[in-house]
Amino acid sequence: MSLEEVNDFINKASDLMEHALGHLEHELGKVRTGKASPAMLDGLLVSYYGSPTPLQQVANVGTADSRTITIKPWERNMLGPIEKAIFEANLGITPMNDGEMVRLTIPPLTEERRRDLVKRSAHLGEEAKVSVRNVRRDAMEHIKKAIKNGFPEDMGKRKEEEVQQLTNKFTARVDALIEAKEKDIMTL
Repeated sequence: MSLEEVNDFINKASDLMEHALGHLEHELGKVRTGKASPAMLDGLLVSYYGSPTPLQQVANVGTADSRTITIKPWERNMLGPIEKAIFEANLGITPMNDGEMVRLTIPPLTEERRRDLVKRSAHLGEEAKVSVRNVRRDAMEHIKKAIKNGFPEDMGKRKEEEVQQLTNKFTARVDALIEAKEKDIMTL
């Protein structure tokens, strides 16, 4: 096995770790912080003429202010299905339909709810770290296999250190994301 193949595998591992971080950022965007954010409605499916369709494809989603999300459907007859989808998503927010658009007023978070959201964020962070560590494990196994197949042992040790440094870097980035999200949740 050549140095190039080992380096390719390490680059692939780096990409997978980056993907885990991107997934974490996406999931954290859905965690409510008491501030209105269109990201809270990512993944919400609305029945559009019988087929489940992402909300962003049937309406314009925006924020009127820091506590209000506005949803203006492209077609007025979509107001009902949008309201129904929001109720079914169990977001803990009651939609208000004024005949033109749906408004979601985000209630201020209670202290207990904030702590629950911090726990949820920490859990998401742990899942991301597990993904990063799984990628690390696979990369280390790949390097060990390369050493068995004739790859120089001292070079293999350097590559293992490189993978460990990569893992440490991504773990620190996960910690930073979670810390920022916790601060955001706990800020009144």
